[in-house]
Amino acid sequence: MQTLYAFKGGESDDFSKDQKFLLFSIDNMYNLYLLMISLLLEVQKRAESDLVKKQNKYLATKEDKDPNRKFVNNEVLNLLQENYQLKNQLEVHNINNWQLDDEYVEVIFKAITSSELYEEYMKTRVSDFKEDKEFIVDVFKDIIAPNEKLYEYLEDKNLTWLDDLPTVNTTILKLLRKVKPSSAETHFTPKLYKDLDDKQFAIDLFKKTLLNRTAVNKEIEDKTQNWDSDRIANIDYVLLQMAISEIKHFTSIPVKVTINEYLEIAKEYSTPKSSVFINGILDKLVKEYEEAGKLNKIGRGLM
Repeated sequence: MQTLYAFKGGESDDFSKDQKFLLFSIDNMYNLYLLMISLLLEVQKRAESDLVKKQNKYLATKEDKDPNRKFVNNEVLNLLQENYQLKNQLEVHNINNWQLDDEYVEVIFKAITSSELYEEYMKTRVSDFKEDKEFIVDVFKDIIAPNEKLYEYLEDKNLTWLDDLPTVNTTILKLLRKVKPSSAETHFTPKLYKDLDDKQFAIDLFKKTLLNRTAVNKEIEDKTQNWDSDRIANIDYVLLQMAISEIKHFTSIPVKVTINEYLEIAKEYSTPKSSVFINGILDKLVKEYEEAGKLNKIGRGLM
């Protein structure tokens, strides 16, 4: 959607650069995942250095000399630190942001250690894997994910990351909730694409939407004759172009799935009335396709 919205050329123009940007943006989503998961590693390191500094103080207290290491020894964080596959991916993708911008690690560290969640967790000195996992899940969900300064940092680094952040944060939470002491090395290095077909779908949808823009726009115009074109949001046009292309050219995707998907996107990115408008146009077009025998869906339940 972002790439199509930004595209200013026509059907006959070369859009290889735009396709390259599309794939780059998708690949960069994995960098965001690595960046967010690595923040947990850096916060643990920051906690360790804090304990060392207190122990080395000239007038160290008894508590300074014998600190509660429960957070530093958190089993889930240790699993992350010892995960070779994750370390390898961080190196391959050159994820070193938190070494360069360590003030954000400090922001998150202070937010965690000043929270009631941390205070409750640190009331004891020992824990089991279940408690450690629940604590890290809550820390990520309630402290890291909604942090406004972190959000501003990500926006400054890469504008497309803001749209990817909810998906990335949800993925991290799912992985944290499912992690076990015996989890495979690959647990924290999920695949960006489910399979090659997944990647090809993105390319095909992009191409088919661009290559059929003129015909699709004509269909949209025929169904919006009573609408002032200036009042139709540009993003609605793009979403309709994508939805119609998907309905007509992707025979294995159920019509209802396509429509529901674009209605959800419209609610997120367009005007309050956009989803109603888009639903009305698509509903009319689908009925026409069915009557004309142009809706060639393969498989059961694909209408």
